[in-house]
Amino acid sequence: MNDMQTIVKVWDVPVRLFHWSLVLSFSAAYLTAGYRLGFLHIWIGYFLCVLLLTRIVWGFAGNQYARFRAFVFSRAETISYLRAMLQGHPKPYLGHNPAGALMVFALLGTLSLVFMSGLVTLAVIDFEGPVLYLANYVDDETSYMIRHVHEWLVNIALVLIPLHLLGVLVGSIQHKENLVHAMITGKKCIASASRAPE
Repeated sequence: MNDMQTIVKVWDVPVRLFHWSLVLSFSAAYLTAGYRLGFLHIWIGYFLCVLLLTRIVWGFAGNQYARFRAFVFSRAETISYLRAMLQGHPKPYLGHNPAGALMVFALLGTLSLVFMSGLVTLAVIDFEGPVLYLANYVDDETSYMIRHVHEWLVNIALVLIPLHLLGVLVGSIQHKENLVHAMITGKKCIASASRAPE
C-alpha cells in the first residue's frame, strides 16, 4: 500500500446491512411480482418499508458518514465534481462523493414513492394493509391508475439501479478503490487529501 494512503472505517454496520438487505429484498419483491406471488410480495414490501424508515432515521442518528448532512453538497461543488469526473480526475471523498450523493437521494426518493404507492395499491385494489381507510375515498378508475403509477415508479428504479452500478464502476476505476469491497467491509483505502465530512 502507498505510504500516502490509509485504511479508514467509513460505512458502519447499519448502513451496510441496509444496503445489502435492500439489494436482496428489492430483487425479491420484483421477482415475486413477476411470478404473481402476491402474499410474498406484500410481506417483502412491508419489510422494505421498515428498512427504508430505518435508513431515514439512521440518516440523522448514525455515524458521520451515514448522516445525510455528510453528503449534501452545494450546486457548485456538485457541478465541479461532475466535470472532473468526465475529465477522468475527480477529487476523492471519504464518504459519498457529490455524484454518489445525487444517486443516493434519487434512489431513496424513488423507492419511497414505490413503497408508498405499493401500500396505497394494496389498500384500494386488495382492500388490506395499514392504509386501508383510503379505499373509502378512491374510485375504481383512480385505484387502477395508482397501481400503474406503482409499476411505473418501479421502472424508474430499474433505470436508476444500473446507473448506480455504472457510477460504482467508474468511481472504483477513477479513484483506484474497490467500492463494492468497501460496502462489504466498511473500510476504504484513501489518500490523505480525501475530504472527511465535518
